[in-house]
Amino acid sequence: MQFKDNVVLVTGGAAGIGKATALRFAEEGAKVVICDVDETTGHDTLKLLGSQASFHKVNVTSRQDVQKWIDIVMESHGRIDVLVNNAGILRDGQLVKFKEGQLVGQMSEADFDLVIAVNLKGVFNCTQAVVPAMIKQGGGAILNATSVVGLDGNFGQTNYVATKSGVIGMTKVWARELGRYNIRVNAVAPGFTATEMVKAMPEKVLDGMKARTPLGRLGEPRDIANAYLFLASAEASFITGTVLRVDGGIVVGT
Repeated sequence: MQFKDNVVLVTGGAAGIGKATALRFAEEGAKVVICDVDETTGHDTLKLLGSQASFHKVNVTSRQDVQKWIDIVMESHGRIDVLVNNAGILRDGQLVKFKEGQLVGQMSEADFDLVIAVNLKGVFNCTQAVVPAMIKQGGGAILNATSVVGLDGNFGQTNYVATKSGVIGMTKVWARELGRYNIRVNAVAPGFTATEMVKAMPEKVLDGMKARTPLGRLGEPRDIANAYLFLASAEASFITGTVLRVDGGIVVGT
């Protein structure tokens, strides 16, 4: 119960890694507050989190939505100990696609802008809204979801990789800016992880992912949640500005 009475916020907490992270902190006694745009799944997850938890429908791309959420949390709990910036989306596509010397497709501007808005601006919005409360209370931990592709790149993911690389950069900047306030900022870079979305992929694709991972399996959402738990804990009190790969040893693209 190392997080007993701590207030832990998880964005995109309705499903996947966010859900596993929320459950893991709840197991350790935290008062978990999740947000998501998926209201139905969010309430389903809330039922698993215990009586101290709460769910809020929040669009992290909206500064007004985010600020309203944080104001409600502060009114209810009076503090925020941990923020896990987990919310993210995919809209994959090649920069340009040529066939027989002709341009036949390209990543749309709308898909580029939407992924930037959720995965990058959303992290900025939530962190900027939470930090004043953490400063006033004397510290906290901010944990950002990046990805191994943010370090290695990946075919067909210009928008997603740009956001995940950007999150790494913001993590390092904020670690420098906020360390004086006893706020630690770190990022976790998952590899291929068996979320609901990934498990729905064809068996052949899943086998390929496992074959490219030296440990020979996909990560479980709980593997990533355990990394967040460690980085938020007292055991990681001298760790800030780092990117922790939780990827089974994979190097994307090889």
